[in-house]
Amino acid sequence: MDKATPDCPYPGCFFCVMKEGNPSKRRASILKFFRELPSQDEDGQVLPISGLWNTAMAHPNDPEFIELGIFECMAALIWKGLKNRRWLSHDQNIYIPYYAAHIIGSYTMNMEEFAERAVQAGVIPPLVELLRGRLTWVEQRVAIRALGHLATYPSTFPFVASHGEVLELSIQLALSSLEIVYSHFYQFVDTRMGYHCDLLTRGMGGVEMESKKAEEWASQLQCWSLQLINCFAFKPEFVSVICKPEFLTKLPAMWGGLVNENSPAGVGLLRTICHHKLGRGPVANCPGIIEALCNISRSSDDWQYMAIDCLLLLLQDSSTCHKVIDKAVPTLVDLTEISTLGDHKKLGDTIVNALQECVQTQGIGRTSFSAHTKELIDEVWNSRQRMKFEKNMLKEDLHIKQAAALVIKLEGNSLFSSGNIAGAASKYSEALALCPMRSRKERVVLHSNRAQCHLLLQQPMAAISDATRALCLHNPLNRHAKSLWRRAQAYDMLGLAKESLLDAILFINECSQANDPDPSLRPNKVPDYAEKLVKKQMRAAWLFREAAIKQGGVHCEGEAGDTCGEDADDSEWETASESDIANDGLEEMTDGGGGWKDDEERHNA
Repeated sequence: MDKATPDCPYPGCFFCVMKEGNPSKRRASILKFFRELPSQDEDGQVLPISGLWNTAMAHPNDPEFIELGIFECMAALIWKGLKNRRWLSHDQNIYIPYYAAHIIGSYTMNMEEFAERAVQAGVIPPLVELLRGRLTWVEQRVAIRALGHLATYPSTFPFVASHGEVLELSIQLALSSLEIVYSHFYQFVDTRMGYHCDLLTRGMGGVEMESKKAEEWASQLQCWSLQLINCFAFKPEFVSVICKPEFLTKLPAMWGGLVNENSPAGVGLLRTICHHKLGRGPVANCPGIIEALCNISRSSDDWQYMAIDCLLLLLQDSSTCHKVIDKAVPTLVDLTEISTLGDHKKLGDTIVNALQECVQTQGIGRTSFSAHTKELIDEVWNSRQRMKFEKNMLKEDLHIKQAAALVIKLEGNSLFSSGNIAGAASKYSEALALCPMRSRKERVVLHSNRAQCHLLLQQPMAAISDATRALCLHNPLNRHAKSLWRRAQAYDMLGLAKESLLDAILFINECSQANDPDPSLRPNKVPDYAEKLVKKQMRAAWLFREAAIKQGGVHCEGEAGDTCGEDADDSEWETASESDIANDGLEEMTDGGGGWKDDEERHNA
């Protein structure tokens, strides 16, 4: 161990140890290395630590280093960095606490037995010190990641929770992480710490790359904070600590920066809270949360089901139903024709059953709702009854209804082309009332057409409702390009930048996958109007926007000269190409399912 190879100047070099051919000698040397490393002050210690980091990232389930004491070594190195600032500032030792915490997190993310070994090795106290901000936000990021993994397992969660400040620190970090990274790194290029820049870009990027990675890491810092809080939220005894109004009201906006799709984000944490009766009350008392949940429930992203589940849990609780029903029902009614969402089968039926229960409990206790809400629930009930009735209809009678609906739709198209937008919307409504329920493709077209009318009539909420219904009816779910685009425009009218951005991006994705089955022949160019909207919403939904405004630096990433709050001339993409509606010809009826072939509805630019 103490001898270096001829081409290596470092006695006891870890990389030389790893080349040892004798397994027994190799293990003995690694064991000795882990035991002695924290007490050594030689230069070059960061090299083996970075090598261990690479190994942990590549092979997190390999037990060899766990058995030989890597957790004890990493915990000791973090303590050394916290207590000995002279050593920390020497050579490149400043990197070591970061790598050490990252190694702990990587080896504990999959294996509960590894997490148990880590707890026994005493990793939690030094990680908590990093979480408190004893060094910098960069070390906080990997500390909260590691603690989040340790809190995931039933056997190790109590050890994390025994450090009472962990939950409070995580809540504060979730609230302030974006401002911390903005003010301590992003805002002032000239004062950025060199080792932060190197860690962010691994030495291969300039200022632009550093800024981009800082946004990603800030998003991760917030998301991993939420992940750790979510572990606490499963335990009823911690719910009251989490359900403080100043924190709850911020949760819906914590989307993870549209980067961390595997994070529960704020909506995932809200869902966990809503599973507790103690948590549903505070959530229902924040009207802004319910409105945000409604928006996310209509979205086409990974958090849609979580938001729907939150609304259903609140509706099914007699103590919260009356507080949320008038806000939740319009959204849920639009979603009743979802068949399958991810792993969740017959979700639309689940929503319908919940709405029917609301009607049955009307007048019992405090459950009450407006006449409009009652009308919407009745509409759902009537649609279901109509569906049952149509199942017993003769095929010839269904064809008559189809033909009548088609004629009325064409009348609506003509009215639209002549500029009578309100008349066209009325005709599409008539067609929907006639169109057989099982003719889903044609109903997609009718709802999407009516959504476009609502847009031109400056009725964004009605447009969102129709576009959402079209997306729920479409197969595959949430992938009807024109409805995505129309809803993106409607969200923009309401100033909902993130929602608009998500739909615009999905619209672009659908355009790139459409038409030709050969990927090489598909159009690759992003439509100008879609690119313009995406750029606008990326500025408005910029991760650091709120922090920048608070700090007085309102300039956002984007086109030169653009600043937060400036509105571009959006007339190009807000104006419909009305003549396209006139191109809807008579569609042929199918022989099988009783619906029409999916015609190429109007394309609006």
